[in-house]
Amino acid sequence: MITVLILMTSGIIMGWFLHKKKKILKISSELTNWAIYILLFLLGLSVGTNEKILNNFDQIGFLAILITVFAVAGSIFVSWLTYILFFKKDER
Repeated sequence: MITVLILMTSGIIMGWFLHKKKKILKISSELTNWAIYILLFLLGLSVGTNEKILNNFDQIGFLAILITVFAVAGSIFVSWLTYILFFKKDER
């Protein structure tokens, strides 16, 4: 855990000093995207090699779809409510 905190703090400090360098920001953005792609690939690889997950995929898949539908519906509802309460101009 201390390693994560040290790395995060180092990144924040470096970002503070380098935030005006456009070329470094572009390279950093590209590296971040590739790191995410690699992590997603490795996550898929670990799921694909896990027998317990593969044997219960039908149940896990249904729960994943259910959670996704409710998460999207909740996000849409809260976004709509936020728009109505804070951003919609008074029509009176």
